[in-house]
Amino acid sequence: MRQVTLYRYSLPMDAGVILRNQRLKTRDGLIVCLREGEQEGWGEIAPLPEFSHETLEQAQEAVLADLQQWAAGQQPNENALPSVAFGMSCALAELSGSLPTDANYRKAPLCSGDPDELFAVLQAIPGEKVAKVKVGLYEAVRDGMVVNVLLEALPDLKLRLDANRSWTRAKADGFAKYVNPEWRNRIAFLEEPCKTRDESRDFARQTGIAIAWDESVREPDFRVEAEEGVAAIVIKPTLTGSLQRCQQLISQAHQVGLDAVISSSIESSLGLTQLARVAAWLTPNTVPGLDTLDLMQAQLIRPWPENTLPLQTVSSLDVVWRS
Repeated sequence: MRQVTLYRYSLPMDAGVILRNQRLKTRDGLIVCLREGEQEGWGEIAPLPEFSHETLEQAQEAVLADLQQWAAGQQPNENALPSVAFGMSCALAELSGSLPTDANYRKAPLCSGDPDELFAVLQAIPGEKVAKVKVGLYEAVRDGMVVNVLLEALPDLKLRLDANRSWTRAKADGFAKYVNPEWRNRIAFLEEPCKTRDESRDFARQTGIAIAWDESVREPDFRVEAEEGVAAIVIKPTLTGSLQRCQQLISQAHQVGLDAVISSSIESSLGLTQLARVAAWLTPNTVPGLDTLDLMQAQLIRPWPENTLPLQTVSSLDVVWRS
């Protein structure tokens, strides 16, 4: 017999979290729990404001239809809403045992805050030192100087940078001017520096700074191809779709020699631990981009190892629907 519970959660965020044009005060989402016999599967559905095309209300309406089908013994088609497709596919994969339990809890720390504390964190990274810097929030010249300082101070550090298409071509060049050419090969990639793909491609060719596709991966006309100056694709499953869709993109990237990086859309600790499992399964040789839990003030249902934030349990959540 099949049983379903759909929960809704709201986790308080740190005061300083801003997504494009809005401050994110709470992270809101849905949790699916599927049960069949002795088996159980969980999934998180959490559209990200300013980034997801669907709202949480639209996602809730869509997943309810899928869950009613599943509870009646049918297999729903892959949902058109990416957040629903990802959450449902995780729940079904856990239920069937096809989502491996091994997890890659390594993460590329997000560089922000006090420089002295930051250097200590980066120096303490075991093995390959990979960190991430958000650029494009301030002046491009300032970003270039910050990146240059980090690369100069830590000779074994590699940086991933993310500009979210925020720069004109001229601003991107202004950034590059302040990064020592000898150190540019230690920028693993810069995600979507310019407003258009052609400008980003030209920037990579002219500066020798590798780029990665992020937003582009989720656009209808995107094709995974080997291109000069392109090093990787970044996959945010909540924004991309089902596990099957993510697996397809990763396979295509590896076939043409590109790296594929599993990255967070600020999911709860439940979703992040599942992403860590997906990363260990599909991208075992790549550090995932999952350093977002400390943007929240609490964990949810499943804790991230060694994280000290309080843990909210299922009993604290609102039940939306149960069968």
